Amino acid sequence: MKHARVIFEGREQKGTIVDDVITFSSGKAAHVKDIETWLPPFKPNKMIGLALNYADHADELGLEKPAEPVLFIKPNSSLVGHKGQVFYPDGATYMHYENELAVVIGKEGRNIKADNAMDFVSGYTIANDVTVRDFVNNWYRPPVRAKGHDTFGPMGPYYVDAADIPDVTNLELRTYVNGELRQRGNTKDLMYSIPEIIEFVSSFMTLEPNDVIWTGTPKGISHVHPGDVVRLEIDYLGALENTIVDGRTEKVPTGGKDHEAGN
Repeated sequence: MKHARVIFEGREQKGTIVDDVITFSSGKAAHVKDIETWLPPFKPNKMIGLALNYADHADELGLEKPAEPVLFIKPNSSLVGHKGQVFYPDGATYMHYENELAVVIGKEGRNIKADNAMDFVSGYTIANDVTVRDFVNNWYRPPVRAKGHDTFGPMGPYYVDAADIPDVTNLELRTYVNGELRQRGNTKDLMYSIPEIIEFVSSFMTLEPNDVIWTGTPKGISHVHPGDVVRLEIDYLGALENTIVDGRTEKVPTGGKDHEAGN
């Protein structure tokens, strides 16, 4: 089942989607084309990102495969929904998208073994780990400044139950900028698999319901500019679309209750 969280009839509502129709808990329904404001499909607890988890992406950056998963914390204040705006910050000369499969944890666990790690996964969504490459300039890769700006975490449009994904190890990822295909990859090429990531992270950190693991991006990053429309697709999960706007000339929304809305 696909799940969404939106603003409809003036208030936040949750619903399930079948054949592009979202049915709310109130019983009312609407076509997805009639939804003006999308929120991230659920409220994450903590968000853990992986850098360099596709060999071809490491190659395009001229970096070697890490000896263990390279982690960072993606701040919740970066979240923005489907159709929301991503603000190009002052001082940036190279900002790019990163199409990523986001894994949602469904129950608490610590010291989880890879053999049963998938039992702790409740579902998946699409995430765009927006990054300013200029700000990756020290040994503590990847620095928070490069990936932590407000609006640098588009997520959605749907949360899809794990049971509805036939093979999470073979999902194609596609990224389009203004309709042009820029990035294409497949989860079969992950250097560290989802069970391996869960085992590694949970060896030192308790995983909790609604934690999200961003599993990394494949080769194909490219510069985006104000005015560009970026569309991320992953098999079975739908399409996440956002517009880049100039944060140097327009006010960036602050973190808080309203920062995640896609307006």
